[in-house]
Amino acid sequence: MAKKTTAAPAAKKLKVTLVRSTIGFNETQAKTVQGMGLRRLRHTVELPDTPATRGMIHKVRHLVTVEE
Repeated sequence: MAKKTTAAPAAKKLKVTLVRSTIGFNETQAKTVQGMGLRRLRHTVELPDTPATRGMIHKVRHLVTVEE
């Protein structure tokens, strides 16, 4: 019989909110915002707390706010 695995503890989530428009900023920053799933101002998404997500947030830190 296969061993039963226990459920992994819930991964931390980050709430990311777009607070400034991407207009007038570098196109790669707009693509990063789009890649995070943010569509419009004041739109909030929950993303997993991973190094990749942290890097994306760091790139557009002047456009978003983050809550843990």
